[in-house]
Amino acid sequence: MELTKQLELLKQLCEIDGVSGGEEKVADWLKNHLPEDCKVRTDALGNLICEKKGKQTPKNKLLFSAHMDEVGFIITYIEESGLLRFSSMGSIDTRVVVGKPVRLESGALGVIGAKPIHLQSASDRETVLSYDQLYIDIGAKNREDALQFAQPGDFATFRPNFIEMGSCICAKALDNRIGCLLLLDLLCQPLEYDVTVVFSAREEIGAAAGAAAFSVQPDIAVAVDTNCAADVPGVSAGKQVCALGKGAVLSFQDKGAFMDRELFALAKKLCEEKEIPYQIKNQIVGATDAAAMSKAGNGCRVLTVAAPVRYVHSPSSMFDPRDLESCARLLRELVGALAQL
Repeated sequence: MELTKQLELLKQLCEIDGVSGGEEKVADWLKNHLPEDCKVRTDALGNLICEKKGKQTPKNKLLFSAHMDEVGFIITYIEESGLLRFSSMGSIDTRVVVGKPVRLESGALGVIGAKPIHLQSASDRETVLSYDQLYIDIGAKNREDALQFAQPGDFATFRPNFIEMGSCICAKALDNRIGCLLLLDLLCQPLEYDVTVVFSAREEIGAAAGAAAFSVQPDIAVAVDTNCAADVPGVSAGKQVCALGKGAVLSFQDKGAFMDRELFALAKKLCEEKEIPYQIKNQIVGATDAAAMSKAGNGCRVLTVAAPVRYVHSPSSMFDPRDLESCARLLRELVGALAQL
């Protein structure tokens, strides 16, 4: 798939609201863009499970997974004033949310507010705000007015803002609509071997991919996700995790899973032989669907392939489109290499 087409599809994906537990609109979009030769089903947790036949049956049953959900917010209480109290869905630093525009599940627009800085004490200004100190303002006159647009349990997301910024793209939900795009691209290719792709739900709050892996029972599972690039001032090279524009990111371990050493070595070898730009994640941080998939049923061998993204879990994540090609090429090579390993 050419880059212009990829970016147009990615824009559409990022503009959809799909907080963990509310991925239905993302799933519907994906179903409408899947090739006709895919067999598709949705399980009880909202995982979209797609099977595509290749020219041959693989020795190892392969599962590729990318989560559909994005971080966001859930309404917990509505004040008499009409301001909305909320909590995060997924890990979001409160320092990146104050003053940011949001969109509610109803379509109503709002902004995240806090006590004005000129009313804060010196100690207030030195303390990171908690979610108890934040609220969403939708411009409601009072609680009764607000209830027309929001109910406790409703979701809210950062407002879409997909823009080109120099040689990069800035948007919400790049984690993990990039992974969804990469696996959609894989399914649109002619494949040598059968594969199963799961567009998974709830990764940011506990990972429903484990249930999908239990159902599929793969021999090898590959989590396709993003990694938090920290190639910014003040972070030493050894702690930058990964960097934009340097290719697909391979992990040997994260906070949730230890990657199969043979698969990790194979992925590196493929990149070197096929001249695919790649980098090794140099910090053990974050987690992916690999954790849940590795422990489902009798367990399976896992690997992670990721795109580097700055400012993940924020309204303004950033990535370099050149990294899409590296990830896409590696995934295509992995199908053949892992199938007969």
